[in-house]
Amino acid sequence: MANKLVILSAPSGAGKTTIVKELLKQVPELEFSISAASRDQRPNEEHGKDYHFLGVEGFKEAIDNGEFVEWEEVYPDQFYGTLKSELDRIWNNNKHVVFDMDVVGGMNLKNQFGNQALAVFIQPPSEEELERRLRSRQTESDEKIAMRLGKAKQELSRSGEFDVVIVNDDLSEAVEKAVQLVQDFLKD
Repeated sequence: MANKLVILSAPSGAGKTTIVKELLKQVPELEFSISAASRDQRPNEEHGKDYHFLGVEGFKEAIDNGEFVEWEEVYPDQFYGTLKSELDRIWNNNKHVVFDMDVVGGMNLKNQFGNQALAVFIQPPSEEELERRLRSRQTESDEKIAMRLGKAKQELSRSGEFDVVIVNDDLSEAVEKAVQLVQDFLKD
């Protein structure tokens, strides 16, 4: 079995996490890659399930030790990355890796793995809808939301670099498209 990667990237609030959860339910060959993060754990999150929460110093140490396939500093002192040990863990289980990650990380992986990876961009129907979704979460301050919306503009401009763009204006349709794409990719 060729080890494959499925990368779903999008601006925060576009629905990529929801779509990834559906992919995991409907495509048994996939297993979720748990990213590492330097940020604090949110109340609804679990270490080792949602993220590997390393803290800023722990993350920098892992960088120095060459433990990442890819990583980036998304915001000052907010690092996210993919541990090499995660890919090994999943591939050793005879599964393909699925990622839920930001646009820069997604492109870093796609550039590194080429045709072994399928890069899917989940696009919100509009910037206004994206803002509405972010606000409805009620998890972040206005300042954080403004920062995410600023980043979203940059990310949306890079959608053309991905293998496929799925507009998430109807969740069930977006999930259906994603499942079909991934199943076709894994058959090759």
